[in-house]
Amino acid sequence: MVPPVQTLGELRQRSGGRTRPVKQEIRDNLVRKLQAGERLFPGIIGYDDTVVPQLVNAILSRHNFILLGLRGQAKSRILRGLLGLLDDYIAVVPGCEIHDDPLAPVCGACRARVAAEGDRMPIAWLPREARFVEKLATPDVTIADMVGDIDPIKAAQAGLNLADELTMHYGLLPRANRGIFAINELPDLAGKIQVGLFNILQEGDVQIKGYPIRLNLDVMLVFTANPEDYTARGKIITPLKDRIGSEIRTHYPTTRGNAVAITAQEAWTERAGGPRVEIPAYVREVVEEVAFQARADRKIDKRSGVSQRLPITTLELVVSNAERRALAAGEKVVVPRVTDIYAALPSITGKFELEYEGELRGAEQVARDLIRSAVGSVFAGVFDGVDTRTVVEWFDLGGSLPLGDGTPASEVIRETCNVQGLRELADRTGVTVGASAPAMASAIDFVLEGLYAQKKISRSDERGYVASAEPQQARRAARRDESMDEDVRLPGGGKKKYYN
Repeated sequence: MVPPVQTLGELRQRSGGRTRPVKQEIRDNLVRKLQAGERLFPGIIGYDDTVVPQLVNAILSRHNFILLGLRGQAKSRILRGLLGLLDDYIAVVPGCEIHDDPLAPVCGACRARVAAEGDRMPIAWLPREARFVEKLATPDVTIADMVGDIDPIKAAQAGLNLADELTMHYGLLPRANRGIFAINELPDLAGKIQVGLFNILQEGDVQIKGYPIRLNLDVMLVFTANPEDYTARGKIITPLKDRIGSEIRTHYPTTRGNAVAITAQEAWTERAGGPRVEIPAYVREVVEEVAFQARADRKIDKRSGVSQRLPITTLELVVSNAERRALAAGEKVVVPRVTDIYAALPSITGKFELEYEGELRGAEQVARDLIRSAVGSVFAGVFDGVDTRTVVEWFDLGGSLPLGDGTPASEVIRETCNVQGLRELADRTGVTVGASAPAMASAIDFVLEGLYAQKKISRSDERGYVASAEPQQARRAARRDESMDEDVRLPGGGKKKYYN
């Protein structure tokens, strides 16, 4: 709600003539939120014990700070979350381009107006949303864009010297006065622009076309950058780096649970006007595990990173592929399957940069390998210690299942009903009694894909699921050795060892 104060005199009475810098304002509101136990950065998951405490310390210290991290680590979202630490409204001089404070104006025109009108001068109220200015740094940004430029026409019309501040056309930074100015990818700014920022951080002034202009701005400066660029060997000038108060490192989700929560929050999976969408937990986990596998794969460039947008967009395509299948089959509920993840290859291949070894293999094949590894990892966690030999032997005896990601749920259940032990394995995925056909088909698909990922069976686009290409006799011999190793034990609990 806009405060009822309308004139400078009323504002003086209400505030006692005191002003408050923006960094102090943000600090005071942060202190209040901490005392009330409020959540500081809604929507930021997985940073409560790492990034958020460092952010709080920087704000309590009234620092300008920079967030260092790879792409897709919520850096921009954190900066935009600072809006919640600003007051709802602040008083400004009406019509001032730099939102001058009526109680302590720094703009020459505003000072003259306050002197002429006194307490009768009307005031305006600026909402917090207008106090956040964001700029993506690019090499073509000029000092005029960031700070401003001299307007010779304005100087000629008013009969002013070009060095007079009244001749200046303000850029983004002065227009962020009494607010927050965020610069994304700071090292991409040209060196002379970084020098201009350094001068403002240090002295509060800047030279424009050879004329010194003093700007006593009240602004909180926050930045983001890639760690690879933010070094002496990168593109950042050392004096500017030295003047930034705090350097805070961000990171990717450290646990699959946090990653699942982030993707569930960000992905568009609730499709209005169509069948109901039910996403099994193992599908969500496999989607996240693809990103974890990619970040650890030596064929993918670590310096570029693998954005959290990979699982977000992947899950959306997975749901869309399942939705397409459900609409074609007339199914009442949309339940994604693990095989639907292969339909999301267009999203996965665009989210990472390949090293030389990966370029030789190809982006699509690297993505397929990542999916298979992810399925194997999640499957091993769900079926740890579970005997799957009955299903594998059914395939070894010549069984095959010509199934694909477009096969309707009813057909999947009908084709697999004779596979001994498959239904029991599917039940271990958490499928409840009386579950819908699409849910059961998804669970069966997960079991088959898990066995394929562990190379116990094979799959091809032409034949579907068949026996593994590994010689059956070798696998049976390995199982006999495992059985003997389990049965024959030495006194004291040790196992008998066999040597060739």
